[in-house]
Amino acid sequence: QVQLVESGGGLVQAGGSLRLSCAASRRTFSWYTLGWFRQAPGKEREFVAAISWSSGSTRYADSVKDRFTISRDNAKNTLYLQMNGLEPEDTAVYHCAASSVLGKLGNKGDDYDYWGQGTQVTVSS
Repeated sequence: QVQLVESGGGLVQAGGSLRLSCAASRRTFSWYTLGWFRQAPGKEREFVAAISWSSGSTRYADSVKDRFTISRDNAKNTLYLQMNGLEPEDTAVYHCAASSVLGKLGNKGDDYDYWGQGTQVTVSS
């Protein structure tokens, strides 16, 4: 079992930045592929970004590429999402997720085994 807890969400104006964090409970954090997803009201959950266990590979949704950066610190059992150039369309609850399948940067919810409760990001225009 891996418990994930997100933090860092909030209200920001368009064009602003936020950094989300996801703290994991398990020492074997480094064995997991990690990802960020988001869900806006009335919409389906959407893939945002994923990162391999070694940080050697990353994957982004087209809608956030060049604006968001995913990273991880295995020594601190923490996943990050740096979000720059935020737009009102980025408003959503952001969830981190962990997958025990290495070597695959999944972009679907079914690719992940563990989920955090989420943190709200609201971007005003």
